[in-house]
Amino acid sequence: MKRIVLFLFFTLFVSSAFAQKRPMTTDDIINMDRLGSAMISPDGNAVIFGKSTLNWDDNKRETKYYYIPADSGAVYQYIGEAGGSDMKYSPDGKYISLKRSVDDKQQLFLLPTTGGEAVQLTEHKNSIGSYEWGTDSKAIYFVSSVPRSSDEEKEYKAGYDQLFVDEPPHGQTEGSWNNIWKFDIDSKEETKLTSGELIVGSFAVSPNQERIVYTARFENRRNQQYLSEIYLLEVGDSTAVQLTENEVPEGGLNWLPDNQHILYSAAHDEEWELHQSKLWRMHVDSKEYEMISGQFNGNIGSVHMSPDGETIYFSGSVKTNSNIFSMDLQSGEVTQHTDRQGSVSIVDMNRTRDHVLFTFEDVQTPRDLYAASFENLDDPVRLTDLNPFVRDSLILADYEVVQWESYDGLEIEGLKYTPVDIQQDGSAPFLLHIHGGPAGVFRNSFSPQYHVWAGLGYVQLAPNVRGSTAYGDELLRGNIEDIGDGDYEDLMSGVDMLIDQNWIDEEQMAVRGWSYGGILGGTTITKTDRFKAASLGAGVFDWTSEYAMGFNHDVRLWYIGGEPWTNPEGYRERSAATHAANVNTPTLFLHGDRDRVDTPQQSLIFFTFLKDIGKVDTRYIEFKREGHGIREPRNQRVRDVEEIRWIQKYARGMEWEPWERELNKEDENSEED
Repeated sequence: MKRIVLFLFFTLFVSSAFAQKRPMTTDDIINMDRLGSAMISPDGNAVIFGKSTLNWDDNKRETKYYYIPADSGAVYQYIGEAGGSDMKYSPDGKYISLKRSVDDKQQLFLLPTTGGEAVQLTEHKNSIGSYEWGTDSKAIYFVSSVPRSSDEEKEYKAGYDQLFVDEPPHGQTEGSWNNIWKFDIDSKEETKLTSGELIVGSFAVSPNQERIVYTARFENRRNQQYLSEIYLLEVGDSTAVQLTENEVPEGGLNWLPDNQHILYSAAHDEEWELHQSKLWRMHVDSKEYEMISGQFNGNIGSVHMSPDGETIYFSGSVKTNSNIFSMDLQSGEVTQHTDRQGSVSIVDMNRTRDHVLFTFEDVQTPRDLYAASFENLDDPVRLTDLNPFVRDSLILADYEVVQWESYDGLEIEGLKYTPVDIQQDGSAPFLLHIHGGPAGVFRNSFSPQYHVWAGLGYVQLAPNVRGSTAYGDELLRGNIEDIGDGDYEDLMSGVDMLIDQNWIDEEQMAVRGWSYGGILGGTTITKTDRFKAASLGAGVFDWTSEYAMGFNHDVRLWYIGGEPWTNPEGYRERSAATHAANVNTPTLFLHGDRDRVDTPQQSLIFFTFLKDIGKVDTRYIEFKREGHGIREPRNQRVRDVEEIRWIQKYARGMEWEPWERELNKEDENSEED
């Protein structure tokens, strides 16, 4: 009897607690604190991390940095209101370097880890770009653009600022040459190490600080990244040696401790193929190289090398999950060290690589920061709990990873989201999400908008169609010269699966996507009228016109093939705007007016076609000051609210009214002022 009473009490308690929770809103997303950059001290004892908070009154987010012992404890703000960015520990752990703006130029500052104020270190003529410490903690190496001479600057300000497009160092926008510099901490002297007219990408300094490898180009055309090569410079020499000669962009440069070998990432060693990025090892004197990551079939990120140069540790993404792995550099053997359902990502490691700082998140758990000894990764110390209200106050979507067979027998995987009180009776409205890329992926990570849509009653599907990454090269290459065909079928076979399983009402279906998601969403509504509403963000809808203005290397090399003058029919057929007369779906367009990835004129083209054809309702919202992503909080709110309003109206026949934004304490203070 006692057990029954206790069970009933527990059940009532849980039900009561759940009843006090509420659905998530767009404002909850905007109000969430966000984890910024973070680093662990070389000895592994301390962690510094950034936290971004909303300043609604000023329509921006602000980041402050905090200190916490790596085994947890009291947290306190580490850097004052002057702030900073791009912080790094010196290898000996005595200093922290950071960047601040001085006279509109980014300069390096130095802060003793024992305490005190940050002191300006550099007074460089132009802004400091990427930088790294020398292993002896006595020098900092950095990239900076070549400044105009005083006469050139005078003429520039007088109006001689014409842009000679694609004439180096310019591309479609104004560019400049840059160089690698060395700054001596004690003498405060800076030395230019590279020479000539070049554009440096990434660089790495050898452990003995006698050699530098870097990637560089000698022109700046937007779609010619493949002309970047790796170069070796002996410090003190003015002539660099070219190490690679191919048509593949390389990156992720790391030195091995022997000062003779480097690691780097590239998709291929001869031509720019559509492959997941691989790791390669090269002997810089002989230029002999080999691919070493062939035993890992996933995405590799955040590579850290052991002090003896025998092992690398990395974050590896396989399908919807990511975990921590290591690789033996001699055998190529890969070992998995965590096995979490979700996303574990290395942020930093200490000098001896026996402590790791990482983030964890999953669909129902926002991203937070953890630390652990490498031998105790299953029992980490949680360092942050940035958004407890998500766990304590909100009703979140249920989810599961689902698989289905596409039209040609290919197995496709995706994430299905359902409201917690869903009845599997075929009555729920449905929303199809399409990821960016095409080589993107829907991961087991916290994406709050899915919970907002679930709170509105929607069943949702986020498919990893052919062309997605983290599933191996075969799936990644699955939409070569097939964009908008096989991937479209993958989407629709997933939708049919949910209909067959009686999850959704096919008379209340909508589709949305951003970037490639907007592109494939646009193609989708030209091929079917099954969706009652569409929201297309930052898409390309006329490939021929975008060839000049935007990215074209992936379209030219892989997804369509050729150029508009060699394959005009391919470019025309695979453009959604060509088939605008087929559209019977009310369509909302969203685009930033400064988008350089997919130019805003693309949304204007498709919108105008639909508007002039006049068969369906359509609307185009252009967001000022925004690029490919929407950054300003008020623009984010308008984007999300108007998207919901559109889909609710046309998919469900509802005149939906958005939530009123509740003032938090900061908002109230600003209103009183």
